[in-house]
Amino acid sequence: MITLIHPTAVIHPKAQLHPSVQVGAYAVIGENVKVGRDTTIGPHVVIEGWTEIGDRNQIFPGAVIGTEPQDLKYTGAKTFVKIGNDNLIREYVTINRATDEGQATILGNQNLLMAYSHLAHNCVIENQVIIANSVALAGYVHIESQARISGLVGVHQFVHIGKLAMIAGLTRIVQDVPPFMIVEGTPPKVRSLNTIGLKRAGFTPEDLVLLKKAFRILYRSGYRLEEALQQLELLPAHPNLQHLSRFMRSAITSDRRGLVPGKRSLSHLEEM
Repeated sequence: MITLIHPTAVIHPKAQLHPSVQVGAYAVIGENVKVGRDTTIGPHVVIEGWTEIGDRNQIFPGAVIGTEPQDLKYTGAKTFVKIGNDNLIREYVTINRATDEGQATILGNQNLLMAYSHLAHNCVIENQVIIANSVALAGYVHIESQARISGLVGVHQFVHIGKLAMIAGLTRIVQDVPPFMIVEGTPPKVRSLNTIGLKRAGFTPEDLVLLKKAFRILYRSGYRLEEALQQLELLPAHPNLQHLSRFMRSAITSDRRGLVPGKRSLSHLEEM
């Protein structure tokens, strides 16, 4: 007879696992955990807290999901980790649950979290994001869909990383990263449009022409940021340009941390 749960796994009798879930040796699964169909949980994985995991996820050996946040403000509230479908969570990834009552740390669908990466409390990762080895996300980080975070990157709390942005390895991110851009360096700067990533994502030549115009206005024109955003509004209406403009306006008008500056920094950005 084939059994899907290794006899050495420790699973609380109230945990809710779909019958198709596979659990490896010495895994530990807590009372309030829910796991969807065809998910594989590797050896020595620990899943605790109020954690909800969807379908067809692969969780590799040593990952720890749903434990208390590393936040001194945490006082034992009922908080969550919510994970969607078709994610790859590699060896020794850690995902902490949120801090305040009813809140959640969220991982969407079709993401790849490589070995030793860390998602702190209240992070929101959308869909098809790749986070490479040993990336550390502090609390309340929000990463939009299809972003790429290279190895050994550290991201400050409350930072927002835009759709299809790419961050080079060993970069320290303390401000918001605009959508569609490549950020690299110490200190980090927006270096160029993420042209290869956009092509792989199915952007048309017409899409790229508009975004290249937007990039030149934002980072090569000499306009101050508000002036540059006004110039963007003169370009043909397009959802990608609208998203870029909304993201950048939000970063400078909210309580967020401002924007990573461009390679040729504008005086307005340098003051942030």
